[in-house]
Amino acid sequence: MAFRIITDSASDISEAVKKEYDLYVMPTPVTIEGVDYFDGETIFPDQFYDIQAQGKDIKTYHISQYMFEEHFKPFAQRGDEVLYICFSTGIAGTFQAANLAYDEVREEFPDFHMTIIDSKCASVGYGLVVERLLRMQKNNAPKEMLIEAARFFCDHMVHAVTVMELDYLFKGGRLSRTSFLAGTVLDIKPIIIVDENGSLKAIEKVRGWKKAQKRILDMVGEKGKDLEKQVVGVCYGTDLASYQNLKEQLRERYHVKGILDGRVGCAIGAHTGPGILGIVFLDEYNDAYEPYLA
Repeated sequence: MAFRIITDSASDISEAVKKEYDLYVMPTPVTIEGVDYFDGETIFPDQFYDIQAQGKDIKTYHISQYMFEEHFKPFAQRGDEVLYICFSTGIAGTFQAANLAYDEVREEFPDFHMTIIDSKCASVGYGLVVERLLRMQKNNAPKEMLIEAARFFCDHMVHAVTVMELDYLFKGGRLSRTSFLAGTVLDIKPIIIVDENGSLKAIEKVRGWKKAQKRILDMVGEKGKDLEKQVVGVCYGTDLASYQNLKEQLRERYHVKGILDGRVGCAIGAHTGPGILGIVFLDEYNDAYEPYLA
């Protein structure tokens, strides 16, 4: 019997973290030209972005109740207790499907205990939550503190995101035709956050890719708390040079404690395109967790 922390692949958590902590990651599905693939199992970012560039029909959907049941049952059979940090309800129906599956599994395994937390985060936003919890667990943080910390990290995670191309936001219905055409002509880049409801929301517009990168870096200084104590997350689609520059700037400007790498996969990349960059960080810091984050 063990207390297991798990997540899904929309967290864009790296292979290095998975291996270090033996992390169980449930793959999110994506349909390409009518064929189902599973993020991180049968399709990977480089392959996905190549397919996307070819203009093929891509649709995403959340992990279904049945899929969740199949993932949860082995933990129930072993008598494990589970903490699942899931994709934001403001973006997908993951949380509801997971709860329905949990109720169904408990019909067969009534002693199975699971805490499901709606992260209200996206991509490495909740990938960072999971990594921080795993580190705390490795350093012997008690179960109750881990659950408390999970809620704290999710509540205080800030996302500062921008995208290079507007095409994918327009195709996905997240941008009007007028805004798309004007933005393309004027080289406008949106600055996107995840709001209090866990939904993606464009809050600003800037002209030019370099200025967009500078803006999300500035947001870290404006909203971040005790950055020198924080591990922050950085993610990208295909623009590796800009991604590396963001990491260098975070170290030079804010002296962050560390950086968690993330590669945006299908769940978010299908809607933003390959030119996505994001930084995630906390706007509050709780020193009570510090001894377990060494």
